[in-house]
Formats: sequence, structure tokens, C-alpha cells
Amino acid sequence: MEKTTTPVITIGLNVNNQAFNYSMEELKNLVMANNMENVETVTQKLDHPDSRAYFGKGKIEYLAQLVTTTGAQVIVANDELSPSQIRNIENETNATVIDRTGLILEIFANRAQTREAKLQVQMAKLKYQLPRLRTSASQRLDQQSAGGGLANRGAGETKLELNRRTIEHQIDHVRHELKEIDKAYETQSKRRKENKIPTVALIGYTNAGKSTIMNQLVTKFGENDEKQVFVKNMLFATLDTSVRDLHLPDHKQFLLSDTVGFVSNLPHQLVQAFKSTLAEAASANLLVQVVDYSDPDQQLMMETTETTLKEIGVPDLPMIKVFNKADLAGTNYPTREGDNLIISALDDQSIELLTSVISEKLFKNYVTKTFLFPFDKGDLVSTLNHKFNVQSTDYTEDGTKLTVELPEPDVARYSQYLDKD
Repeated sequence: MEKTTTPVITIGLNVNNQAFNYSMEELKNLVMANNMENVETVTQKLDHPDSRAYFGKGKIEYLAQLVTTTGAQVIVANDELSPSQIRNIENETNATVIDRTGLILEIFANRAQTREAKLQVQMAKLKYQLPRLRTSASQRLDQQSAGGGLANRGAGETKLELNRRTIEHQIDHVRHELKEIDKAYETQSKRRKENKIPTVALIGYTNAGKSTIMNQLVTKFGENDEKQVFVKNMLFATLDTSVRDLHLPDHKQFLLSDTVGFVSNLPHQLVQAFKSTLAEAASANLLVQVVDYSDPDQQLMMETTETTLKEIGVPDLPMIKVFNKADLAGTNYPTREGDNLIISALDDQSIELLTSVISEKLFKNYVTKTFLFPFDKGDLVSTLNHKFNVQSTDYTEDGTKLTVELPEPDVARYSQYLDKD
């Protein structure tokens, strides 16, 4: 049985924002991702939001009429609103108001699967709720008595303080749990570094095709192709960072992570909450920024990605830009120009090109050397065959001659067997 969608009216204020139309289109996609249906859109151009009700008086009256005629009981605003703005719009339209931040938080709350993601979303929601605590519209705050103290305060204010303390206690509790998870992550990350396995992080706008690319690489080079990540054509289909161990045919190995997608005006609470999840990108050896090449607003998406990377403290790391969905853009693929690739994630040649460029960037310290091992050093021959890309093997009177591609630091380990010829 299919879920019924909730009809909503989206509203937005254009304050000389060049990306306004794009942000409104994105808001509709966010609405759809939250199992809602956009039945009407109302916009207004003003120099600044009305401090009382976001829109001007006439537009609010029109909005109230639309609520009646469309039957929509929910209004979704394209900006983060103040508690008083939400309350005033609700009072005048008799509809529930959700701002952009609240909507994204709802989506994240519905999509979180792992304990870490659920805690991160809970933290973000609590921080969002804290300054928005209020008594019900029918309840009037009594005046404080001159004596002060909790016992002497009005019932409404006492309830607010209790709610505030409850939320602050919950925030502390969640923060403690996340710290424990962070410790486990740090231990895991340290172990990876000790193993000297390089890492690649897929980053970019939500729904650009990161998870599809990951699944294609896992199918070709993963140890277990059942470890696929969830893919669906909607914003924020996946929230949890997935890490997969990939082994190339030439024995090169790297870890690939698929991070949570970005979106314009990603709520600050969520950016902060997901810092540990996005730490996969901060600690990577190589970033692969995936861009939807078929989207006319791709430049804005790239700017959003770069802004978010700075906000979460990702350093200036080596990056490949992958312009995906070229099949939908009606352009030739796969092609490469420097560190920019135009591909389709569903095309095998595109994945081969991407793999080649990742390998080129990750393993640029590899060198090709020829070694001559005595016949009684068969264990070393076996090790090199297992760990590295052996390009040729020759059996001579003096022993086994191997031409091997391996990291420069490893050459010293076998330096006494370097072939002098």
C-alpha cells in the first residue's frame, strides 16, 4: 500500500538573490523527498523579510485564502524563520508552518539508519528546538514576582525553564554518546593509517550520483559485491557514511567512502552534528567531487559543496571533479581534461577511466624496479606477487627475476636484491 503524500504550499522571499529560482526548485525537491506534494508556490520580492510574518500583510492574506482553497494544511518556507514569524503565519493561515531548516531536519530524522546518524540528527533537532521553546498560544506567561526564584515564577515560565533544562540535559547526554562513537572512529581511522591504505572520499551535492559510482566500483573491485549502498533518485537518499575496501587487479588497494550529500543552506546544526561523519572527507588522501552534469545549476552545486567543505574544516586536498550523468546531458563521454572527467556512472568505460585517474593520483609514488631473488628466497617472490603488481617474471641461472611496480618506500626493503644489470 502506497503512502499518501501531504499537500503543502511552498513559500519563498526573493531579497535580490540571484540563486532564488534555483533554491525554490530545490525546496520543492526537498518537499518531495519528505513524502509531501507541492500543490502551490507563493513568492514575494522584498528588500528584507517582514519581521512579523516573513511576507507582507497582503501576501499573508492571499496565503490564507490558498490554504482554504487547496486544502493544504502545511506551509513550507524557503528560509529559516524566527519562532514569532512561524507563530504569526500559523495564526493567520490556520496551517502548520515548517521552515527550510525544520524540513531538512525532518528528512534526516526519517532517513537516519545507524546509531551514529540517529544521534547526530537528534543533536541537531535539539539545538534547533532550544531557542524555539514557547508556551501554547492559549497560555499567557504570568508576571514574575519581585522575589524571583523558580517557585515564585509564573506557571508558563516555569514550564519553559523545565523544558529548556530537559533539552539541555538531552543535548549533554547525546554529546556524551557521540564522543564515545568518535573515540571508536578515531581508533579505526588510526588503524587504517597504520596499515598505510590510502583513502578516497566521494563528496558532492545530494543526488549527484555518488552512491551509484560507489556501487559500480564495489561491484568491480570490492571484496564482497553484496555490500552495495542504497540508491534512490531523491535528495538525501543516504545519510550514513559507507566505507568499502577496494582491490584493483594490479594489487593496489584503497578505501572508498561515500559521504552524506550537500545541499544549499544546509542547516548549521546539521553541519556541526555531521562533522564526525564528514571527517572521512577531511582525512582522505583524495577527494572525488561528483557533479550532476545534466543539471543547469551545476555551478551553484559546486559552490555549495566547496562552501560546506570549508565550514566543516576540510583542508585543501587533491581533488578530481567528476561530471556525472553525461548520458542525460547529451554529451560525449567518457572524456578527460586534466583532473576533470565527464562520465556516466552506468557506463563501464566511464568507471574504468575514473579508476585509472584515481589510481594515478593515489599511487604516484610507485616506481618500477627489477629484482633478482636467489631460488631459496621463494617466500619473497611469493610476497611480491601477492602484494604488488608484478609486470614480468623470468627464471635465470642465478634466480628469479621480477619486474615489479611498488611504492618507493618499499624498494629499500628489498634493495639488496635489486638487479644490477
